[in-house]
Amino acid sequence: MTSTVTGTTAGAAAGAVLAVVALAFGFWGFILTLLFMGAGAVLGRAAEGRLDLAAVFDALRGRRTSS
Repeated sequence: MTSTVTGTTAGAAAGAVLAVVALAFGFWGFILTLLFMGAGAVLGRAAEGRLDLAAVFDALRGRRTSS
């Protein structure tokens, strides 16, 4: 059996986690969790090969353009 997570399911799960964190730890806990979730998403895409981190860093430093 294979399971696939759709964008809707992942978004609902992320929203539920952020809601619980906001209620339990307040605003700064919410922001910190949001940042860690974003970093995890970026690293996960890089590990899957769907994001080239070197190209992202080059673009941020102005070495490449987005076009």
